[in-house]
Amino acid sequence: MIKTTALLAGLLLLACGLPTLAQTAKTPDKLTITQVLNRSVSGVEGEFVPAAEALPEDKYSFAPASGEFKGVRNFAQQVKHVAAVNYLVAAAILQEKPPVELGGESGPDSVKSKAEILKFLKDSFAYVHKAIGTINESNLVTPIKSHFGEGTTTRLGMATLIVGHCFDHYGQIVEYLRMNSVVPPASRN
Repeated sequence: MIKTTALLAGLLLLACGLPTLAQTAKTPDKLTITQVLNRSVSGVEGEFVPAAEALPEDKYSFAPASGEFKGVRNFAQQVKHVAAVNYLVAAAILQEKPPVELGGESGPDSVKSKAEILKFLKDSFAYVHKAIGTINESNLVTPIKSHFGEGTTTRLGMATLIVGHCFDHYGQIVEYLRMNSVVPPASRN
């Protein structure tokens, strides 16, 4: 009986203290569109870049060759493609030409070594963050010229395209890592 009374008294004290705790806890500030989009890009960047770094340079030319994989991009081409599209999408958001010569969605032919490819990738994410930094509530869904064929799009559409596109190719490079006995960094303890 004493244990039950002590338990009930403790629960009563806890219940009485919760409203006080709730009143003193700081409510989170409302996030801006820019902050939300930057967090999304940072999330995919935090997965993709370490995965690109994980494969040894001598395996960067790896592409599965048998079965349904015939003709797919190799690992280096996957990473360069993501970086090139990052530049194209960010340039669309900014409504300017990309700051580097891309040679299309495959990236520049001059970018070949692992170090060059990783620099190209990291620089592309920096450019994406610059572009995302210009998005706000007043221009979020304003029509802009698309850099992918004819027509218009929106900055929000382009910002979400970056995240989706990167994660699509992230899944592919994770498969390539595992085919080369490399555990993706996000799957490590």
